[in-house]
Parts: sequence; structure tokens; C-alpha cells
Amino acid sequence: MATYLDFEENIKKIEDEIIVAKTKADEYAVAILQKKLEQEVEKTYSNLSDFQKLKLARHPDRLYALDYVRGLMTDAYELHGDRHLTDDLAIICYIGYIGEQKCIVIGEQKGRGVKNKIKRNFGMPNPEGYRKALRVAKMAEKFNLPILFLVDTPGAYPGIGAEERSQSEAIARNLFELSDMDTIIISVVIGEGGSGGALAISIGDRLAMMRYSIYSVISPEGCASILWKDQAMVETATNALKITATDLKEYKLIDDIIDEPLIGAHRSKNAAISALGEYFLKSVNELKTLSKEERYEQRYEKLMSLGSFQ
Repeated sequence: MATYLDFEENIKKIEDEIIVAKTKADEYAVAILQKKLEQEVEKTYSNLSDFQKLKLARHPDRLYALDYVRGLMTDAYELHGDRHLTDDLAIICYIGYIGEQKCIVIGEQKGRGVKNKIKRNFGMPNPEGYRKALRVAKMAEKFNLPILFLVDTPGAYPGIGAEERSQSEAIARNLFELSDMDTIIISVVIGEGGSGGALAISIGDRLAMMRYSIYSVISPEGCASILWKDQAMVETATNALKITATDLKEYKLIDDIIDEPLIGAHRSKNAAISALGEYFLKSVNELKTLSKEERYEQRYEKLMSLGSFQ
């Protein structure tokens, strides 16, 4: 059963009417209602607030990293473990093909249902998860395979054990190593890009966001509790943080916005998967035309321009 957000009530009502009309085999009513639905979708989704986009980024039916892996990759084989401690299931790593391009996909996986959410630690990696991602990225570098990072996490796991095993060092090590890695790296924020947990797999040649994803230094809830000491200020914090794809593109903090379906990736999954796959292949082909020195120069200029202003 589809999950509807508070601002989608009119859409739900029309879709329920379509179901009734189809049950009655009333094709004329179905046609009229379909047109009405298209108009309502255009009206609703063309005027979303930042807070509504945040809700879409966290939608329980939204595509997760494994959905993109299964939808895009052929001959996919999963890679496990950081070779030091354990296999962090909040990070997934696959080698396989997207189209005819052999590549490696590394993503943050939130999990569906209580059992899987706990198994995946709600998409919050421990240090060994980031070390696993770096190990597999180095393998990609060794065999000259492009990397696709899929970013989707509330943040790195903040538990005592994670801190004892050097969570901040693991994230910093990824930033350092990935910035100088000699292979094509494409990062895409597919849902929630939270804090250092997202940044740890966001360094590369291209950084893109799905239309309704978010990317932020802190969660709006955390910002509201720190600045206003009031959880009721979450919507105000969301507006102040400028966490949407549109805002971040305007500030040149990301390179591109992937045009997921207007109604959202969760309601048109195949179209969203195709859009991401096309963006990845197009970006890889563009970057292949550059020399190593040109790619490094572009990457360096992009990283050094972050936070600059006039």
C-alpha cells in the first residue's frame, strides 16, 4: 500500500476515485480522473516548500541504494568487509556493469522494515563501514574502474563504540584518500545526505543530487535543538539551512541535479533508476575525454571553491 504525505491528500483522493472507476469499468471516468490527477500532481509538486522536500527525501517508500543496484547493475557481485574488524551492512559495495560500463557501486543502505533497519543500523555507518568503502574504492583505482557512490544517511553512527574505533579519523581518511584517487568518481545523493556521514563518500569528480534529496551539515532537528532549543522550529531550521538540490546548485556546492520524476522517485521507480543510470554513464563518458591532469585540476578547483563567497 502506498504511503501518502500530508500534502498529498488530494492526490490520494483522486487515485482512490480512479480505483473505484476502474472497478466499475467506467473508462470515461478513468480518463477524466487521470487528467485531473496529472493537473493535481503538477500543482502540488511544482510548489513544494523546503520542508516538504525534506519529507520526500525521507519518504519510507523512497528508493534506497540496493534498489538502484538491482535496477541498474548486471552481473553484480557484492564485496564484503573492511579487512580489519567486520562487515558493516550500512555500507554496500558491488562490482558489475551499468550498461556496458564495468564499475563499482558503493552506497549507504537504510533498510526496510524493523528487522532490516536494525541490520543496516538505519543507514548510519560505523568506522569499519567507511574503511570498507575506502578498501573497495582502492580496488576500483587499481583496476581503473569508475566508482558510483550512492549517498543516503542521516549521518555517521554517533555511538560510543564508533567513537572508540575512531569514527572521525575514518571519515577524514576517506576525504583525504578519495580526493587524490586516480579513477573516475561520481557521487549522487539519492535521499538524505547527512553531515560527515554523507561527506565521507561524496568526494569525487562529480557530485549530483536527485531532485528531492537533501544534503546538510546537520539535520534540521539537530539545528533546531541547538539554535532554538525547540523541536517545533524544525521547519524554520530547514528553510535556514538551504539543504535542497535547488539551493545547493545555486550556491555551486553540487554539480548537477538529476531530474527524478516530478511525482517523486518513490512513485515512479523505473524512471528514477533510468535517470540516475543515464547521468552516471554520461558523466563517465565526459570525464574519459579528459587527461588525468585535467581531471585532477577540475577536482582540485571544485574542492577549493567550496565555501568561497564575495
